[in-house]
Amino acid sequence: MLKEKLNWRYATKKMDPSKTVPDEKVDAILEAISLAPTSSGLQPFEVIVVKDPDTRAKLSAAAMGQQQLVEGSHVLVFAAWDNYSEERIDSVVAQMAEERGASEMLDDYYSRLKALYLPREERANFEHAVRQAYIALGIALTAAAFEEVDATPMEGFDPEAVDEILGLRARGLRSVLVVPLGYRQEDGDWLVNLKKVRRPRTRFVTEVA
Repeated sequence: MLKEKLNWRYATKKMDPSKTVPDEKVDAILEAISLAPTSSGLQPFEVIVVKDPDTRAKLSAAAMGQQQLVEGSHVLVFAAWDNYSEERIDSVVAQMAEERGASEMLDDYYSRLKALYLPREERANFEHAVRQAYIALGIALTAAAFEEVDATPMEGFDPEAVDEILGLRARGLRSVLVVPLGYRQEDGDWLVNLKKVRRPRTRFVTEVA
């Protein structure tokens, strides 16, 4: 089943603007994103769901006019924390203590984590947060495939423009990935019927026995 779904999905180039992804399918994708593994369980990013057509048009303009952003019905913007802070880490610890129960081990672990993260340069912490968002992206694309929703991951956009459109910098966030959701329009997509090409396992996997 998983292999079939992953073979079905591709980076859709043309979406059908007459079709809307149902809320329950979007919710399923978002739930999968929330379950993605992240380093120390910090989830150092947020997902902004954009349905408003005018805002999606602005995002398209900031993404070199890529039309999937306006042809699809939803756009997911993955926005990473701009830095780790004591307040952000403490909020994670507080939630864990509330839901799992407080413990000395929990406090000790995150105290050591703060001692490691907080002295680092902002850029290093931001890049670490970005890598966690990419893990969640993989989960999002897989979940979308299971829901038979087309999803096209994009890095080709102006992050500063997207941050301004969505007011992200004021929230301590920076856009790193954009994913339009919709349904493929097969008669207008040059990629839809092309064979999926991947390197053979012998050139892709090295086994150390």
